Amino acid sequence: MGTVVATYFWEIRPGKEEQFRSAWRRGTELIRRKYGSLGSRLHRAVRDDDKICFVGVAEWPDEASWREAFDAGMAYDEPATRKSFLDAICATGGDPMLMEVTDDLLEADHGENT
Repeated sequence: MGTVVATYFWEIRPGKEEQFRSAWRRGTELIRRKYGSLGSRLHRAVRDDDKICFVGVAEWPDEASWREAFDAGMAYDEPATRKSFLDAICATGGDPMLMEVTDDLLEADHGENT
């Protein structure tokens, strides 16, 4: 298995969206540096009950790299960032789903929405 993606689901506490996004961005940078991920994308949705949810899709060079990071709890050396991230979350979708990339039609240089 080559490149893989891991998907994560979070429901965010009211009023904590910007805190979550900021901590997610910083945590993603730290995970990339420490464990060798290829980065991640964050997707936002507002459910019918007005709850704000995010799905993160992280890309990894291979399953072994992801497994090492997952088994280590995606730990990084900024406790305040981790605390801010966890404080913003009120529910998760359980364990991430790991999937092999079979076809990739995303444009490589499509810009970034921040």
